Amino acid sequence: MDGSLASIGAGLGQTSYAQGIRDAFQYLLSTHSNCFAIGQGLWSPWYVGATMDDLDKEFGKDRVIDTPVSELACTGAALGASLCGYRPVVIHPRMDFMLMATDQIVNQAAKWAHMLGGRTSPAITIRAIINRGGEQGAQHSQALHAWFAHIPGLRVVMPATAADARDLLIASVMCDEPVLYIDNRWLYERSDHLGDITELRLEDQGPRVLRKGDDITLVGSGYATWLCEQAADELATQGVSAEVVDLRVINPIDHGLVIASVTRTGRILAVDDGWQNCGLAGEILAAVAEAIEPSSFKSRPSRLTLPDAPAPTSKPLEALYYPTVADVVTRALSVMR
Repeated sequence: MDGSLASIGAGLGQTSYAQGIRDAFQYLLSTHSNCFAIGQGLWSPWYVGATMDDLDKEFGKDRVIDTPVSELACTGAALGASLCGYRPVVIHPRMDFMLMATDQIVNQAAKWAHMLGGRTSPAITIRAIINRGGEQGAQHSQALHAWFAHIPGLRVVMPATAADARDLLIASVMCDEPVLYIDNRWLYERSDHLGDITELRLEDQGPRVLRKGDDITLVGSGYATWLCEQAADELATQGVSAEVVDLRVINPIDHGLVIASVTRTGRILAVDDGWQNCGLAGEILAAVAEAIEPSSFKSRPSRLTLPDAPAPTSKPLEALYYPTVADVVTRALSVMR
C-alpha cells in the first residue's frame, strides 16, 4: 500500500461512521480497478449524507455513477456487471424503495451460485440505507433487515460502529457472494478512533462483545446496538452490569456468542429497530431458548422492538414510536426484577 492509501482512515483523531463509509469507498476505488459504485443521488449529500462526498470528482463519474430513478434498472446493471468480473456496489438511499429491485436481489443474486452448481457467483454488494425520522412517514422509514436475512444465499451485514461501517463494507465488496450491507443514518455522527485499513474476510466475521457484564445480556444489530451500549452505561450507574453483544452479520447468523453470554448472565433482552412479528429479536430469543435449559434462566427472555404499526408522520408520535435508550433501560430493569 502506498503512502497516500496508508493514510486513509489512519486513526488520527476521531472518525465518524459516515466518514468510515467514505473511507471504505475511497480505499476500494483506489485499490481495486474493477470496483465501482452505482445508484441514485451519489453526487448529492442530500441522498447519501457525507458518505460519498466528492468521490465522483476524485475517481470520475464512470466509477461513481449517478443513475435515473429506477431501483430495478441500476440493481440489474450492477448484477450483470458482477457476472463479468466487476465488484459493483449499488446504493439505495432509502431501503424502502429498494423493494423495487427485490427480484434481482432475492430471485437472482441470491440464487445463481446454487442454481449453476457454484460455477459462478455474483460478487455484488447492495448498500441499503435506513433513513428514518424527520417526519418522513411510513414509506421512508422502514428497517427491513429481517426480510432479507430470511433469504439463503444472501449475506446481510449491519454495522453499528464507525470501524465496522468501514471495514465490513470493504469485506462485503471483496466477498465473492452477494451481500446486503445496511447502514443507518442515525449512526452517521457516531465516531471512534480507527486504525489502518486491513481487508477482512467477511466469511470470518460474526458477533462481538462490545461491553462485558455479568447481570444481563443486551443484544442488538446496527442502530439497536448503539441503543444497547448507551443503555449499558446508564444501567451501570444503577448497579446493573450489562453485557452488550453486537451481531454485526445477521445472515448467516451465529448465535454462539449470545448463547454463551446468556448462559453466564441468565438474562437476555434482544433489542431491534424492526417490528416484533417474525423479526430478528424473536429469532435471537428462539435460538437462546432452544440452547439453554429453562432452569438456567434467572428471568424470562424479553425483546424490545418497534410498535406493530407503520411509522407515523408526526414528530410527537415519532418520539413515542421509536425505542430510546430510556426504553431499553426500563425494559432491562424489568428483566432484572
